[in-house]
Amino acid sequence: KTSVARLYMTPGKGEIKVNNRELTDYFPSEILQLIVKQPLVKLEAESNYDLKINVDGGGIKGQAEAIRLAISRALVEVDEENKSPLKSEGFLTRDPRMVERKKYGRRK
Repeated sequence: KTSVARLYMTPGKGEIKVNNRELTDYFPSEILQLIVKQPLVKLEAESNYDLKINVDGGGIKGQAEAIRLAISRALVEVDEENKSPLKSEGFLTRDPRMVERKKYGRRK
């Protein structure tokens, strides 16, 4: 979609900050928190890294999925062996859907 997430990952205790706010403050919905943590849970690395995330654009679900993609890509960069379990779950796939353009003679 149109969301962009930048991730800074450091070894730590599992603290996640999104736009300088706690994950639970930024995403009050438990489902969205689950989406963000999926790659870490899959690799059992929830408490190994501190994450500082800047996210911009799109809606709240698109932002959560952009963060999930950023975390997955960072985990693959840390260790190449992480690639196949993350790829099988579809965490390394970008969502290509975009808004269709407006055509003349039609209502929005």
